[in-house]
Amino acid sequence: QVQLVESGGGLVQAGGSLRLSCTASGRTFSDNAMGWFRQAPGKEREFVVATAWSGGSTYYADSVKGRFTISRDNAKNTVYLQMNSLKPEDTAVYYCAASNLRFAEVSSGLYDYWGQGTQVTVSS
Repeated sequence: QVQLVESGGGLVQAGGSLRLSCTASGRTFSDNAMGWFRQAPGKEREFVVATAWSGGSTYYADSVKGRFTISRDNAKNTVYLQMNSLKPEDTAVYYCAASNLRFAEVSSGLYDYWGQGTQVTVSS
């Protein structure tokens, strides 16, 4: 059974940083794209960032570009999201996702596995 487990969420003041982790079990994703999405209360789930299987190509949402960084450690079957200069509008549940495709995708429909989500709250 494939599982993605996120961790690292929490409450932080505006301007602060958090690092989210997502560890997969049940299969390896070293040949697959992985991404992060988020969903704020009352809003639809939105794309944050995605990275290709090699980490060579990465796409960021404009709203997080320059502040968030995705990285992956295929040996640990883990993907990370470093979030700096956090803003109150970054408050959301953050979801890790893995695709059966190799290249980074921005559409949530192209991801096959999802974590349970981790809450990030940024206070002003």
